[in-house]
Amino acid sequence: MPSHPVSAVSHVLRSASVVGVSGSRSAGPGCVRAVSWAVGQLASGASVVTGCMSGIDRVARSLAPGAIVFQASQFGRGRGRFARRSTAVVRCVAAGGRSALWVSAPGRACPRGLAPSASSAACFAGFGSGSWASLALALGLGVRALVWLPPGVAPPQGWALSRLCRGRAGAWWVSS
Repeated sequence: MPSHPVSAVSHVLRSASVVGVSGSRSAGPGCVRAVSWAVGQLASGASVVTGCMSGIDRVARSLAPGAIVFQASQFGRGRGRFARRSTAVVRCVAAGGRSALWVSAPGRACPRGLAPSASSAACFAGFGSGSWASLALALGLGVRALVWLPPGVAPPQGWALSRLCRGRAGAWWVSS
């Protein structure tokens, strides 16, 4: 991996052939810029997979017009459809195997009690953050992850995230 932190982030992004993108529905400008930059670093031909929500999902859809978009309306009715949709997005990305990458930009700290797991029921158990639940499932399924955290938000202990690059608007973290 390159020695310069920004180069390291770019290297991780360019090495992925299928990339899931999720994050805050009310993403701040720093998160939007970070995800916009990240999507711009993807290798030509990389598949982008995302959801149908506003915020970071919308950013991914606007930057990757050929993105595979999972619509919550295709997963039934009620609030559970969002968790079922997010689970389907993560599993689609995980099917990419070693070349899969999850890019996440949650806008707030991880809810207490949430931990990476290969069980969607454990991740989407009413913690109140679909971004963190999706990341927990991706990590639990063995998908590499690149995570943008805004200032003041630290990665949860025990999630095996290492800082790659820090800037004024936040920092990139990568799963080990």
